[in-house]
Amino acid sequence: SWPVYLTTLRARLRCPTVLLVLCPSTALAEWCATAIPLGQPGLVMRPLAIGPGRVPIVTDPDEASTSPELAVLSAMAHGARPDREKILNALLAGLRTVEDDRASLYADVVLAALPAAARAHLEELMKTGTYEYQSDFARRYFSQGRAEGEASGEAKALLAVLATRGVDVPESARQRITACADPDQLESWVRRAVTITDIDELFA
Repeated sequence: SWPVYLTTLRARLRCPTVLLVLCPSTALAEWCATAIPLGQPGLVMRPLAIGPGRVPIVTDPDEASTSPELAVLSAMAHGARPDREKILNALLAGLRTVEDDRASLYADVVLAALPAAARAHLEELMKTGTYEYQSDFARRYFSQGRAEGEASGEAKALLAVLATRGVDVPESARQRITACADPDQLESWVRRAVTITDIDELFA
């Protein structure tokens, strides 16, 4: 549950924690923002739920370069729109301004969040260099993806999502993920990973 996740994370990191829920629809955001009574009088947890309507659409490459994380959120929330090319091009401009490890993580998170058509569009933009995106990150990202194959790429995306959400991945689980050669199973795990709080829930 979210209360358990938040308190466990607070205990592990030993600092204040906030639950931010990124939702693919306004209706889901409204549901996720519902207050959760914790039993103690006056103690209520109110998740910060953000739907697409609360995420600005970033299409300006300069703005994305200044705020790459905002460009990531914009791509996740609006990357499936019919006019997504400007949004995704702005994302690529933002990724070019951060170090390769972060750019790879951000790209994996966005790719995992997008539906199939939008994901293919973003991958094509990165491969062809639309908006002159020619960073070492892009070249390594796709050369590695071709070498590892589709299944390994899905495993990488899954591990990136789990890391971003703060889900602890023991070595046995990591080996199970990287050893899986079924892209459909890995894709199913990726979709499940965006909502779980414990690694056991991934394989349930």
